[in-house]
Amino acid sequence: MFAQTVTIALALYFVYGALRPASRVQQLGSPAKPVPVVETASSSLAPGSYRDAAARAMPAVVNILTLQVPKRGAHPLARDPFFKRFFGDRDPDADDDDDLKNSLGSGVIVSHEGYVLTNNHVVEGADEIEVVLTDGRKAPAKVVGLDPETDLAVIKINLDKLPVIVLGQSELARVGDVVLAIGNPFGVGQTVTMGIISALGRNNLHINSFENFIQTDAAINFGNSGGALVDTRGNLIGINTAIYSQSGGSVGIGFAIPVSTAKTVMEAIIKDGHVVRGWIGVETQDITPELAQSFGLQRSSGAIIAGVVRNGPADKAGIVPGDILLTVEGKPVGDTTEMLNLIAQLPPGGKAKMTVLRKNREAALDVVVGKRPLPKELSK
Repeated sequence: MFAQTVTIALALYFVYGALRPASRVQQLGSPAKPVPVVETASSSLAPGSYRDAAARAMPAVVNILTLQVPKRGAHPLARDPFFKRFFGDRDPDADDDDDLKNSLGSGVIVSHEGYVLTNNHVVEGADEIEVVLTDGRKAPAKVVGLDPETDLAVIKINLDKLPVIVLGQSELARVGDVVLAIGNPFGVGQTVTMGIISALGRNNLHINSFENFIQTDAAINFGNSGGALVDTRGNLIGINTAIYSQSGGSVGIGFAIPVSTAKTVMEAIIKDGHVVRGWIGVETQDITPELAQSFGLQRSSGAIIAGVVRNGPADKAGIVPGDILLTVEGKPVGDTTEMLNLIAQLPPGGKAKMTVLRKNREAALDVVVGKRPLPKELSK
């Protein structure tokens, strides 16, 4: 009986030892090693990622290809090699193999009707324009209108189910805000770069007649012109326009036209084919500390009237050289840039009240606003 009992007990012990969990301590030897747990990344948004903003805006940013035939004003024999031998090639920009000039830029789809915002210098003078979407679709485009004074243009394509960008509020942007620049630099394909807003209200850059640029350090290069500058929600806050560079590449100083300006220009172009601006016919100069001291002025803001167009709106209202323009419709004039923008916003044909300082006395004048002449390239 004792032997049978011992045999049954040993059998039960070995069966239990074979079936117990591996995490238990073995009877002989060291403890069993636990199975390592491999961590897998979750599908949630990574901290600091702007993938949602990029994904929201990228489909509405397009590539713009333009074709231009150089205008030859030379003799019909100018292309003849024998003629060139004696008179030279009068068109150094023309290719010997073909006469077509190609360029590229970017644009932003802003409506389901097919309107695309871009820069004037991207499509100016183009004989053919082709728009390429991120989904691979291509379509010819026609120019709706140009505005060289802001370097903006509106073109139109005819395609269905177009992705449209959401217009943001550039007036709420602040220095330090994170922004993304989207475009097609150097033709490598759609590219997203990140930076911050470095400055607001940049002017006196002598790029355009009307300047109020957003400055950013997001990389902007050749081919990015006309592309989108978006906030961290993917909303459009600017149209990338220019860079400051001595090498031609990005050095972290790029400029974009605020969407508030772009929207106003776009609506005017769609309505009238061009932008209608107010004009009073004056030439102005900023008040500098040196000028204020030499003229004995008690203020350092405003715009000095340096010249008046004869029989122009300002001349008829009694504004004379030497006056200092202080306000336009109650809005203070800080410098010539502010004055230009304030007057441009006035509707032609209407009266505007302006305050000038003349011999240390303020005077209120009513000026019948004229229509700003079109740039030479649009008036031809």
